[in-house]
Amino acid sequence: MEQAASWVNPALEAAFPPADSPPAPLYAALRYALLGPGKRFRPALVFAAARWLGQPPQSMMAPAVAVEMIHAYSLVHDDLPAMDNDDFRRGRPTVHRAFAEDVAILVGDALLTEAFGQLAAHPGPPGGVVRAVRRLAEAAGHAGLVGGQMRDLRFPPGDGAEALEALHRAKTGALISCAAELPAWLLEDEAAARSLSIYGQAVGLAFQITDDILDVVGDGRVMGKARGRDARQGKTTYVSLYGVEAARRMAARETEKALEAVPGDSGDALRAVARFVLERDR
Repeated sequence: MEQAASWVNPALEAAFPPADSPPAPLYAALRYALLGPGKRFRPALVFAAARWLGQPPQSMMAPAVAVEMIHAYSLVHDDLPAMDNDDFRRGRPTVHRAFAEDVAILVGDALLTEAFGQLAAHPGPPGGVVRAVRRLAEAAGHAGLVGGQMRDLRFPPGDGAEALEALHRAKTGALISCAAELPAWLLEDEAAARSLSIYGQAVGLAFQITDDILDVVGDGRVMGKARGRDARQGKTTYVSLYGVEAARRMAARETEKALEAVPGDSGDALRAVARFVLERDR
């Protein structure tokens, strides 16, 4: 994870003009949103998938930057008053609190748009680049992240496990799975993309389940946010449906699916990322 951050952070730093560039305060807010503290989990998936495919991880910098930009945009818009109305993210004020709501909306717009420009600039086979861009659009759009957010905003009280899984496979899992798949699509390796999709979907669901668990038992100082937020908002979660221990077992089963999807020594990095998801504390 630290290695992934050390690779991708300079590319993220170079993606936009300096903070004092006009129009102010757009670039200051963009850099605040994109370069703040974060695990760089999705870029780590891109680099680990590249290793599994026998490619130098840094040859996949464009998709690593793209998925991190999409993730950052989603957090900025997620935190807005019309959405989750959060004042803090990763232990510091959210973008709309640090700058302004109108600036935060434009920051999200800019990050989302630039992500596709970054991916389109990947120096690979044109057919692979086109398929990768299309796959990212699927993951980020109405069938993925955006649709999942809509489901979350209008999740009917009393809906159960099937609806909850559909929500999280879209809102959280779609971009995680896409991050794992993109190197294969760029290389035009459909068989590998299918295996990485199985891996990514399992990791994505495990990620959300552990998120639900941490909201109940995690350390707010480590996570950078107060725990218990889901319960205060009356949200249906894996913990509210099954309890902490059963949710842990579900996350472990999804992790096993992920481990089985990427066999061989070249999959060590992908398997390490999957185990991190299960064992993380933030």
